[in-house]
Amino acid sequence: MPLDFCHPNTPHKKLKMPEWFVSSLMMDRALDAVVRRVKNLDRKHDIPYLAGYSKDGKIIYIDRHMPPSFRYDGREINTDRYLILHEEVEKTLIDQLNLHYLHAHQIASRAEQAAVRAAGIGWKDYDNFMQKNVKHIGDERLTKVPADLDLKPYRDEHDDDLVQRMLDCIARGEGPPGLKAEQVQAAVAKHMPHLKQHKAKPKAIAKVRGKKP
Repeated sequence: MPLDFCHPNTPHKKLKMPEWFVSSLMMDRALDAVVRRVKNLDRKHDIPYLAGYSKDGKIIYIDRHMPPSFRYDGREINTDRYLILHEEVEKTLIDQLNLHYLHAHQIASRAEQAAVRAAGIGWKDYDNFMQKNVKHIGDERLTKVPADLDLKPYRDEHDDDLVQRMLDCIARGEGPPGLKAEQVQAAVAKHMPHLKQHKAKPKAIAKVRGKKP
């Protein structure tokens, strides 16, 4: 897995006080440190909202159709490193500090913005590029979702509509191959019991699994 994102054109000079407190160079090094710790980056699946992580946090998923870079001000900007930072920060805050997803997401988003701006990239330009590639649940392009994708972000109370549409898709037999309808329904019943449950019929479940009933 190529993670050689370390700034090749920037010398590793020794930083002196107080420069290291708030420094674009230090932010870039911090980002490199996070990226280097990612042992398994998967770009072979369809991921809602561009990126995510496995339940155990050992895999960072980036949507397989997400371009790895974009042109900005005459430069080729690698976007994987910023998505990795966001997902790693978010997952760590949720698992290690037991933060609510919304809180973890806000902190991760701020870290992502800081890293993007430290690299001299306009946040609006970066975000516009990202939004062009977002896939939502129910998107017809979601045909290959990893079985161990962490669904905690979708359990957030503000994602009720998103999860409900996921259940509706499963009930209609329109879920992506590899997604087990029973597991999704069980997880939703446990963590979001207030949502309306649709009992998937055997034919629908078979279709979700990509098998004939």
